[in-house]
Amino acid sequence: MSLERERRAILISQEFNGERVDSALAKILELSRSVVADLLNAGDVLQGKKPLSKSDRLQVGDRLTVIMPAPYDPLELKPTPIEELEIVYDDADVVVVNKPVGCAAHASPGWTGPTVVGALIARGYRISTTGPQERQGIVQRLDAGTSGLMLLAKNENSYIAMKNQFRNRTVKKVYHTLIQGHIDPSEGTIDAPIGRHPREDYRFAVVADGKPSVTHYSLIEYYSSASLLRVELETGRTHQIRVHFNALRHPLVGDLAYGGDPVLAAKLELKRPWLHAIELTFNQPSTDELITLSAPLPDDLKRALELLSVK
Repeated sequence: MSLERERRAILISQEFNGERVDSALAKILELSRSVVADLLNAGDVLQGKKPLSKSDRLQVGDRLTVIMPAPYDPLELKPTPIEELEIVYDDADVVVVNKPVGCAAHASPGWTGPTVVGALIARGYRISTTGPQERQGIVQRLDAGTSGLMLLAKNENSYIAMKNQFRNRTVKKVYHTLIQGHIDPSEGTIDAPIGRHPREDYRFAVVADGKPSVTHYSLIEYYSSASLLRVELETGRTHQIRVHFNALRHPLVGDLAYGGDPVLAAKLELKRPWLHAIELTFNQPSTDELITLSAPLPDDLKRALELLSVK
């Protein structure tokens, strides 16, 4: 049975004067931009009787009515069993999984595949109901096309504590990635703001008015046409690694959405960006114990390295 949708009245403050309606509502309502875009496309964001579009600009004093998404009913969350989902760490407060490629973090409009939340529910886990509606319990997310370590909170206190750790940048997030070409220098920091792509809304880009974004990298190995890197994120913007290395003209191998060479991807039998969240270090939210976890490379990424090594 569908749940009744809330109608929420919003008065626009000075903070959001001149901002695009999709960007402002994502912040005000704590929803993802994709969910807000769906509301706008459906005519569920009104100024008086006029439906707004996502590119409309807001002014101080504007009064909006938003017909909110139907709240998730825990009884309707669909278990999606995934045998490949490995539990790397599990205690009373958090669970850390090694997410396989092709699995989304959470349910979202238009996604019909498996999710981490659905897989955990199928195994009898209880996930925190704290947080934005579309991603309850998820402290940090990975794209469906990225594999590796991902943390979820089991209760309200651990959710708040872990969100604070990520916000205060005390969590260590390490990735391995394979980029096209030989990067020079072999070690460095990319400090470039990231925001929505000015022309393609589904992508992100380095833009002057973007959010501060910092990526540290160091070389692991040079291959004939690529560089294997260790990457540590200081911030956690959407698509941050993909955007930053594309901006340096060293796109991730296999990342066709951000400048990757389709011929090289096919040669290495890659169907997704070569990117894996390999290490995660955090403080256990109740005991403050320092926890460091790792996840080995999946078979498709190892296979790509083997093919790249063939003379």
